[in-house]
Amino acid sequence: MRTIKVLFSLLILSSCNAPMVAPIDQLKVDVGYLAADDLQGRETGTQGEQMAADYLAKRFAELGLSPKGTEDYFQNFSFKPSANPHEQTTVETPTNQGDPQGTNVVGYMDNGAEKTVIIGAHFDHLGWGSEGSLYRDSIPSIHNGADDNASGVSLLLYLAQRLKEQPKNQSNYLFIGFSGEEKGLLGSNYFVKNPSIDLTTVNLMINMDMVGRLNQENTLAVHGVGTSPKFKQLLFANNDFGLNIAEHESGVGPSDHTSFYLMDLPVLHFFTGQHEDYHKPSDDADKINYEGLETIGKYIYALVSDLDDDAKLSFRKTKNESEETPRFKVGLGVVPDYLYTGTGMRIDGVSEDKPAQKAGLQKGDVVIRLGDSTVTDMMSYMRALSVFKQGDSTDATVKRGEETLEVRIDF
Repeated sequence: MRTIKVLFSLLILSSCNAPMVAPIDQLKVDVGYLAADDLQGRETGTQGEQMAADYLAKRFAELGLSPKGTEDYFQNFSFKPSANPHEQTTVETPTNQGDPQGTNVVGYMDNGAEKTVIIGAHFDHLGWGSEGSLYRDSIPSIHNGADDNASGVSLLLYLAQRLKEQPKNQSNYLFIGFSGEEKGLLGSNYFVKNPSIDLTTVNLMINMDMVGRLNQENTLAVHGVGTSPKFKQLLFANNDFGLNIAEHESGVGPSDHTSFYLMDLPVLHFFTGQHEDYHKPSDDADKINYEGLETIGKYIYALVSDLDDDAKLSFRKTKNESEETPRFKVGLGVVPDYLYTGTGMRIDGVSEDKPAQKAGLQKGDVVIRLGDSTVTDMMSYMRALSVFKQGDSTDATVKRGEETLEVRIDF
């Protein structure tokens, strides 16, 4: 892992010679700094989080963004974790009572326009492996969070640079690095309740969380497509980058766009999918697909540019997809591929000693029938699975490459 000193040297060189630095190299610098061991996982309320906040404020200043926090670029909030697992963490304006604090970082590009686009990404992570870690080793280890979410922050900075260079803007742009996302969307929740701009001027909120692992199929999940009638057309009209767009209607999900959707604002959330390094110490900067990251940045820039001279977007409520998810009495023992856009449910991983493994199913298999139900997508797979209970058996039809297999599943 490169040290912070080396990364700061690269950053100084890049800012002194900005026109000569390729955007992809700047992405590497930004991800590399935020995902360095020196920041110790950027857990909210720690020195590592504050180092990340300072870095982001420094980059905002270099990009010519105006401070739009409570104190310069910073918007501090205090939080008190609840001892009751059924109660939410309390988030409030900082006091002198000794509660831990988090910091949002807010920069503004004021173009004198009537509407504003908010572009956000959370920069906190899990530190040495707090609640939410999937690391099972007994030896503590730093969770650097390169994909989650140094990747999104690097794109936020990329977009700030691109939009600054755009000759004509009919929108203002507010850039926010959120903290406290991993502890329950704390920073974004605090911001929408204590905004530094008039939220009625906001046209849409763009959120980028885990955008650093674009796969070989170039599949990019976009959530919130249903939150404005224009989004579906917008997404496909601007896809000149060979991306395979996996649409999701709901404006509610486990990231910061949810806080803005609940304020009746259109949202788009970009995501390249989970992977085996998610919430583990192995989520490091050398595993980021930087070419793919830059491609996603170009795509989002095209979307924002297309909307710039349009009328203000209308907002539309969406169904909460998580509330529609059927309840299960049994599991197949697979990790679904949530980015798969073909027919059926593609398997992204198989758990040891579970029904799928015992039936001979493998990563890459596509389930097209389960019991009496045809499986066309993730929702139909979950509905099919929900009818079974412990001790049941059923047949399943699976596509493996060009071959169609019939297997017996014992729950």
